[in-house]
Amino acid sequence: MHVGQSNWGTVESRSPALEVYLLGLVDFDSALFLQERFVQEISSRRDRQGVLLLCEHPPMVTVGRSGRSAELAVGWDQLAHQGIPVRWISRGGGCLVHLPGQLAVYCLLPLDRLGVGLSEFRRRLQAAAVCAAGEVKVPALPCENPPGACSRSGQFAFVGAAVRGWVSLHGFFLNVNLDMYRFRRFYRREMARRMTSLEVERQRATPMHAVRESVIRHLAQLFGYERSHIYSGHPLLRRTRRRIHAYA
Repeated sequence: MHVGQSNWGTVESRSPALEVYLLGLVDFDSALFLQERFVQEISSRRDRQGVLLLCEHPPMVTVGRSGRSAELAVGWDQLAHQGIPVRWISRGGGCLVHLPGQLAVYCLLPLDRLGVGLSEFRRRLQAAAVCAAGEVKVPALPCENPPGACSRSGQFAFVGAAVRGWVSLHGFFLNVNLDMYRFRRFYRREMARRMTSLEVERQRATPMHAVRESVIRHLAQLFGYERSHIYSGHPLLRRTRRRIHAYA
């Protein structure tokens, strides 16, 4: 899919490179710490350099500004008993369940210097998810309640972002090849029925690396970055990464 001809539009002028960090499986607190560091750095600059962090998280739940326990089929006490961390954070949206196989895309961008408003920012995140799905032959469209991207069987991408001093943080989460049976068990039945993944839609194996590459490419194009510098890991994570437990 040629993003340059899409209706979402791009930033046309030249800009610095987009710095991209592939973090692998990382606990949420470490990823949030890294986001905060980059937000401070971007806020102190005057150019349009941006940062993407792409990772997966061990089993956990995040709760956005409009999140309510009624969205989930299990209560906070039950989650704690199962060893599932819960974090209340400043992003938009409600409760989101995170498991390995879900791609977390954290976008740290100077929106004012890019000339991108809040609504347009969200639309471009949705566009990246739709375009990435299209490249693996999953027809999709943006959806709004909650915001994200939907295919024929349900929603596979969820936007949950925030803006601080016109620098964005958080971003969106894309269900690629996670355990959908386990994922749906966290949600109430009426919500669980409306959720899917790219792998479920395709009915075949869907490699994370292929979707990740597509997301990076489309985000760079949609926000007008002509070059991307891609790094594996980040040295600060060595100080902040915690031991990850696998839950049955």
